[in-house]
Amino acid sequence: MDISEETVTKLFEDYIVVYGMNLVFAILIFIIGKWIANVVTKLVKTGMTKSKVDSVLVDFVSGIIKSILVLFVIIASLGELGVDTTSLVALIGAAGLAIGLSLQSSLQNFASGVMLIMFRPFTTGDFIEAAGISGVVEKITIFNTMMRTGDNKELIVPNGAIYGGVIVNYSAKSTRRIDMVFGIGYGDDIKKAKEIMQEILVADERVLDEPESLIALSELADSSVNFIVRPWVKSGDYWAVKFDVTEKVKLAFDEAGISIPYPQMDIHLSKEG
Repeated sequence: MDISEETVTKLFEDYIVVYGMNLVFAILIFIIGKWIANVVTKLVKTGMTKSKVDSVLVDFVSGIIKSILVLFVIIASLGELGVDTTSLVALIGAAGLAIGLSLQSSLQNFASGVMLIMFRPFTTGDFIEAAGISGVVEKITIFNTMMRTGDNKELIVPNGAIYGGVIVNYSAKSTRRIDMVFGIGYGDDIKKAKEIMQEILVADERVLDEPESLIALSELADSSVNFIVRPWVKSGDYWAVKFDVTEKVKLAFDEAGISIPYPQMDIHLSKEG
């Protein structure tokens, strides 16, 4: 079958030229759209960085924005080529919903991670208690917080578990109060014991003058007279001072002949004839 020159010309004009132009426009849309996506992403990243937002959150948010913009550019380019994008958008929406439902716990951890990074209840290097564990914060990521325990174990805790509960930050303040209780026997000299504990606190340079330390008789217990001892120290000196004062009080009481009672039970046996 012979094809006339007019038919070839018409086919060329109707299909090749039209679709060729559509292809050119689609490529231009993709190139220009991708450039705009990069510019917008860079502006968002710069703005968040100037606002002193955490670098982890900056990278994550800017990455999401860029991905969404590039996806719109691809859909626009396909639409220019004549592809029906309505079903494609519906498919992407359905896939997004399915992924969101399957990753519900991960999304919760992500949202909690964003809140932790934005509001900063703690930062790297802080000693905290959260989600039932205690440790030093080593790294905060979008989904997890990495902590190190006192015996050098690494813990990876989901952010949802941390943000959804009570957070105790022991490093938030520059000073801390040490709460200690020391008991003496009922037959021991109360004033002398109090003077010994006062001398120990005054002699320790790590104990702060302000706020003033408290030494007071707090309880007449079953087998001891209990004193509360509450010195203030720098947060970094907390455990060292607590251990040292406890040891010094025991040694000083022993030297002064002051007893430290321990719970005991007297059992009386009666012999019936």
